[in-house]
Amino acid sequence: MIEVDAGGVARAPRDAATVVLLRPEDGGFSVFMVQRHQKSAFMGGAYVFPGGKLDEADSSAAIVDLTRGLSRDAARLALGEPDPSPGAIGLYIAAVRETFEEAGVLLASGVDPESLANARARLEGGDHFAKVVQDLGVTLDLTQLTPWTRWVTPTVEPRRYDARFFVARSPAGQRAVHDAHETTAGAWMTPQHALVREAAEEIQLPPPTLRSLEMLAAYDDIDSVFRDAAKRPPAIVEPVFRDDDGVWSLVLPGHPDHPIRDAILPGPTRFILEDGRWRSAD
Repeated sequence: MIEVDAGGVARAPRDAATVVLLRPEDGGFSVFMVQRHQKSAFMGGAYVFPGGKLDEADSSAAIVDLTRGLSRDAARLALGEPDPSPGAIGLYIAAVRETFEEAGVLLASGVDPESLANARARLEGGDHFAKVVQDLGVTLDLTQLTPWTRWVTPTVEPRRYDARFFVARSPAGQRAVHDAHETTAGAWMTPQHALVREAAEEIQLPPPTLRSLEMLAAYDDIDSVFRDAAKRPPAIVEPVFRDDDGVWSLVLPGHPDHPIRDAILPGPTRFILEDGRWRSAD
C-alpha cells in the first residue's frame, strides 16, 4: 500500500482534509470508515476516514460566507498554519465537503436530514458546493470540527498529500452512507474492533489510519478525544521511507533514523511492511 518512485524528484504535497467521525456506542464510541475503490490510484481497497484534497473553491467567499463559528485567522491559528495562510479556513470547508460527499453527513446547523440525499446527488452531479449549501438553507458549522493530527505522505511516493485530520461528532438524525463511487463500502466500527479486523487481515489500513485507530483505542469516550485534541495544535507527522535490504519501513519522529528526535505521537515510532500490510513496530 505504498507506491515508491525512488528515482524521481519529490513532489510537493497537495493540501487535504480528513474527518474522523465519531458516535457513542455501548459506553464507548465508534468511528465511521469507508473502503476506497480497488481501482483508486491512491490507497485502493484500503479502509480510511472520509476525506480528500482541498479545492480552490473551498476558500472562496461564496462558501466562506455560508459558515459560522470560525474566522479565517482563527482557522489559521487552530491549525497551526503559518501567517499568512488564507487557505486555512478552506481546509475546514474541504473537511465538511468531503464528509458530505463520501459519508453523506453534513456538519451544519439547520439541517433537514430528509433533504440531504438529493443535495448529495446534486453535488455528485457537478453542482458547486456553495450553491448546494445555499439552496439547503443551512450554515456550515465549523465549530463541529476539531484539528487532531496532520500526516504528510513520504517523499518517495508520486502522489503526496498534506492531510489535516479533524475529529467530529456525527450529528444526530443523520445517517452515514458511503458514496458508492470513490468508495465501495462504509461501516461504523469501534477502534478496537477495527484493529482486530485488521490483524485478522479482513481489512487493510494505511499507516495514518492504523495509528489513528491505535490512538483512539486508548480513549474511553468521545469527550476525552476532544479534550486532548483541543490542548495543542495538531502534530505534523512526516514519515520517512526506508528500504533496508528489501525490508520496507516508515519511521516516525522519535525513531533513531528520523531527523526529528522527539516522538510526537503515542505508540511505536516505526511501521514495517509485512506480506503487503503495514504493522506498527518498535
